[in-house]
Amino acid sequence: MIHSLFVINSSGDVFMEKHWKAVIPRSVCDYFFEAQNKASSMDDVPPVIETPHHYLISIYRCNIFFVAVCKSEVPPLFVIEFLHRVVDTFRDYFNDCSETIIKENYVVVYELLDEMLDNGFPLATESNILKELIKPPNILRTVVNSVTGKSNVSETLPTGQLSNVPWRRSGVKYTNNEAYFDVIEEVDAIIDTSGGMVSAEIHGYIDCVVKLTGMPDLTMSFMNPRMFDDTSFHPCVRFKRWEAEKILSFIPPDGSFRLMSYLIGSQNAVAIPVYARHNLYFSPAGHGKLDLTLGPKQTMGRQLENVKVEIPMPKVVLNCTLTSSQGKYAFDPVSKVLNWDVGKIDPQKLPNIRGTINIQNGATAPESNPTLNVSFTITQMAVSGLKVSRLDLYGEKYKPFKGVKYITKAGRFQIRM
Repeated sequence: MIHSLFVINSSGDVFMEKHWKAVIPRSVCDYFFEAQNKASSMDDVPPVIETPHHYLISIYRCNIFFVAVCKSEVPPLFVIEFLHRVVDTFRDYFNDCSETIIKENYVVVYELLDEMLDNGFPLATESNILKELIKPPNILRTVVNSVTGKSNVSETLPTGQLSNVPWRRSGVKYTNNEAYFDVIEEVDAIIDTSGGMVSAEIHGYIDCVVKLTGMPDLTMSFMNPRMFDDTSFHPCVRFKRWEAEKILSFIPPDGSFRLMSYLIGSQNAVAIPVYARHNLYFSPAGHGKLDLTLGPKQTMGRQLENVKVEIPMPKVVLNCTLTSSQGKYAFDPVSKVLNWDVGKIDPQKLPNIRGTINIQNGATAPESNPTLNVSFTITQMAVSGLKVSRLDLYGEKYKPFKGVKYITKAGRFQIRM
């Protein structure tokens, strides 16, 4: 399946490599660098690259490329999902997944990769099982290991590996039994110059922190489960019951995990929670004018928070002289990007930014206006209208504390000017 993994930073340096079968030379990455040079941005590098003797399958996360090398044709989504699981595991172990963090924890990283992939095939990818196999690093354990020569690898096999519920360890005990669920939705949208919706969809996921004693069996039901266009589940979910009743029935892993991911949009109307009134024009005289106002829309009384606007200006722009009624703005003369950090939006006093834009002498006015990239957060609201109606526990006699939180974020949210 997967023969090798190369980890490459944004500068194009291979700072880590791992081989499971035969050693594949680094020169295979030249095909990847060639595709990277042709791409307009890091996110546009093709995820699957075919070479004369190999397939390169990559993801880009945390400003790092993770490139898996396969000698034969494989299902690419299978490899991509595994690479995302690798990054999620690193973030769970080290609280981050940067080049510096990986270099500081080389030993644990190689131990994790050895357990996660066996002879090229995924083996143990569940976080709480891995934590039984390889203890997360801390200062005391690092000092003891350096003195005694021991490693973080456990000498006993995880209890979950021996049961028919491999994602949950046995004998779990808690004083306070708690289950928290975060319903997080990201809105991807393209809005045209007149405010009409070109395309919009919602990528949502339910992240859980479950700390329950014993072997609990949970069921979660929704008020409107038919709105899902596409779904992806953690292995603990009983898929046949979901297909028949649209109820999530599962024995949860211990600790943090992602219960499900979903897509809404291809058949349902997506509410757009923010709008923009904008006016930008460039005159042949060598300057331009910008007037931009943001406001909330279809937020059900919830406040838009952490609002930021990014405008990649044309290359002929020299600088911007603007006045903002709220927040701070900054223009980078090198990348030609204007950033406006708005913060919270008060519906009674909408934030506005206006002023002049100077362009190079003798340069022709740009033929088209740039696109606004907007980011925002809305707490205690799922923009799709999704609601958890019930959460029931079976198999144990205690009553746990249960909580559900809703958050809406901007994904790739663009407004054409």
